[in-house]
Amino acid sequence: MTRFKRHIAPLQKIPYLPYLLKWLLLALAIGVCSGSASAFFLNALDWVTNFRESHTWIIALLPLGGLIIGLTYHYYGTGIVKGNNLLLEELHTPKQIIPFKMAPLVLFGTLVTHLFGGSAGREGTAVQMGGAIADRFTHIFKLNDSDRKIIIIMGISAGFASVFGTPLAGALFALEVMILGRMRYQAIAQSFLVAYIAHYTCMAWQVSHTHYHIPVVPAMQPVTILWIVLAGILFGITALLFSQSMHFFSNLFKKINYPPLRPVIGGVVIALAVWALGTTKYIGLGIPTILESFETQQPAYAFLLKLTLTAFTLGAGFKGGEVTPLFFIGAALGNALFLFVPLPIALLAGMGFVAVFSGATNTPIACTIMGMELFGYQCGLYIGLACVVAYFCSGSKGIYTSQIIGGPKYFLYKRFGTK
Repeated sequence: MTRFKRHIAPLQKIPYLPYLLKWLLLALAIGVCSGSASAFFLNALDWVTNFRESHTWIIALLPLGGLIIGLTYHYYGTGIVKGNNLLLEELHTPKQIIPFKMAPLVLFGTLVTHLFGGSAGREGTAVQMGGAIADRFTHIFKLNDSDRKIIIIMGISAGFASVFGTPLAGALFALEVMILGRMRYQAIAQSFLVAYIAHYTCMAWQVSHTHYHIPVVPAMQPVTILWIVLAGILFGITALLFSQSMHFFSNLFKKINYPPLRPVIGGVVIALAVWALGTTKYIGLGIPTILESFETQQPAYAFLLKLTLTAFTLGAGFKGGEVTPLFFIGAALGNALFLFVPLPIALLAGMGFVAVFSGATNTPIACTIMGMELFGYQCGLYIGLACVVAYFCSGSKGIYTSQIIGGPKYFLYKRFGTK
């Protein structure tokens, strides 16, 4: 015992050792739990997607799926219906622990949405599950408000990193999405640590992520920069259109006084739209079409169809995320730009993939890193410039209404009264 005390004594003199151990243990717990939850979610999502595609008649039951989701949230989820915006609100003004029921309810709602044919993503589900799981530790360990903000950031980071297989982007997204124009560097170490733990936990469950490939990246030239800027402007305008469409349909459906009816009516419209289109490529995640956008020419209107269906689906009250549909919209738009922009089709699709996401979420740094993680670091200059331009051209309000504007994007905003 004396020998043990002699060896442990130097460690006890390290001033920040208890602090480091606390966050290391919390990162392990949150990362393993969130990564495992994402693994289950991704496997379940693959199953319901495959079932829907092999039994397309089930799309006719989308109004029934909407009723199930509407009733579930009306009677059991009134306090968590804000989803990602609730996480952001608790980051800015902590009030109460995020109810753990957010995790199973958003999981259930997202799977039902995809099973019956809604157009939605998966990021929102993983982020909400990660946030709800992480905030449990606030209650268990009686953490103060300052530590709780870090905990929620860790939950967002873990969920995003594990569901997309991009730990660097997940860590930066959690830090960047909070306040437009500012980052919370106090949580940077915890955010990166938990992102990698969650990512490798998800991989340990034998979950595979979609792989994208940009075979040709031309040398950067002055004229090339002009084409990238032009493409970035179009990506930013499209991101703005998506955000405004989301808010428009959300406000439109709020005019229906009984909330469970909103996804029922929305489900009828979406099911009829799918029947009229005669294809299922614009519902669900749309991964096959995203992959095709890197290789073969798609209809020039594909991005607009996906944009409208996704904004309508989520505005009606169905559950899921916005990010994967944004990938679809951006990749399809980049594919369409190949008609007149003299850049490789895969590069344009990859630029749009992350640039529209950048503009809609106001996270250009995370999106740039995500593009390099997914497509390779050799296309970083193209992706980075497209993401920054799209960010500046997408307006001050993105898809997250609770995102605080920490500062104007550029001086023109000041002239128009944006604070």
